[in-house]
Amino acid sequence: MNALLPVFTRDLVLVKGKGSTLYDKDGRRYLDFAAGVAVNGLGYGDRKVVAAIRKQAALLIHASNLYYSEPVMALAERLVAMTFPSKVFFINSGAEAVETAIKWARRVGNAEGRTEIVSFEGSFHGRTLGALSITWNKHYREPFEPLLPGVRFCPWNDLAALRSMVGPKTAAVIIEPVQGESGVRPASDDFLRGVAEICRQNGALFVADEIQTGFGRTGRMFAYQHAGLIPDILTLAKPLGGGLPLGAVLLREDLCSKIVVGDHGSTFGGNPVAAAAALAVMDALSAPGFVEGVAAKGEIMRKGLARLGRRHKQIVDVRGRGLMMGVEFQGPAGPALAGLRERGFLATKAGDKVLRMLPPLVVKPAEIRRFLVALDQVLKGGAGAAA
Repeated sequence: MNALLPVFTRDLVLVKGKGSTLYDKDGRRYLDFAAGVAVNGLGYGDRKVVAAIRKQAALLIHASNLYYSEPVMALAERLVAMTFPSKVFFINSGAEAVETAIKWARRVGNAEGRTEIVSFEGSFHGRTLGALSITWNKHYREPFEPLLPGVRFCPWNDLAALRSMVGPKTAAVIIEPVQGESGVRPASDDFLRGVAEICRQNGALFVADEIQTGFGRTGRMFAYQHAGLIPDILTLAKPLGGGLPLGAVLLREDLCSKIVVGDHGSTFGGNPVAAAAALAVMDALSAPGFVEGVAAKGEIMRKGLARLGRRHKQIVDVRGRGLMMGVEFQGPAGPALAGLRERGFLATKAGDKVLRMLPPLVVKPAEIRRFLVALDQVLKGGAGAAA
């Protein structure tokens, strides 16, 4: 009997992985284009990540945030060096990172009566009550209402609408540079720059939610860098811990005086073992040419998907950035997902009609081409056609 609460639809039992390949309990192998929903950036079984986990686990697994930990301090310094002058707070997940960002935005803005948060139509920021409050999909929100008050949703890529919403009561505007759950929808660089400018003009904080886009996924180390700007708050998670639960929130250095002892906390946040794994991940991502290689592989995937879009009439759109791509169909994406799995490939859906590809950043060009061949075969059978 399965004792797990049935909040997920799942039937596959996975037992091991190596590189971009997963194996189920029956020994069948799958080329993974989901990567644990963008968590396994370095794939499975990375030698240096596993070694770092083993070494730190033998020394110290947990001692609490009442004390400093060498891996945690080193990781904070690495993140600041990779981003912008800031201070770092570690937590365990993306939703916790968003909760922290909401608290800090209100803490910074409270002296001026700023309590409202502006999010965007199509956004997804997490399942905890605060993160859920700024998530667009009513299917997720309505069963748990009433939620956090003072939240407004702006149309996507619409600066005129945003200008009408941001004012003296706005604490922050939070945005995913590429919306994942609503169908892999990139914000244009001009839109991101416009959001940042509107925030500056009105005294609101600009929060970049890079939980899914951060650490090389879009072909830059962080997606906000495509637009040449710097956020006030940056939320990170997913690939940071190399598969272990770890999130981080960066607050611009000149705002840090607003946060004082006791304003926030986390028992497990910044666990030494997770931090040690993250340092190994940072080493890999920072290696010369790594992120540029992600961008190049993303182009292989984008061009291949675009060719399929010209070949198969059931494809409505191909969009994304780097190794974060979505294919929108006329009909449901479920049949395409099932057809890929039958052929030994895993991916995910983003909404009902979008097939989402998030392969490990270490995926090989040959593996991308194999995936494209498999998807072509699936679509020839009619998957993704209008119902």
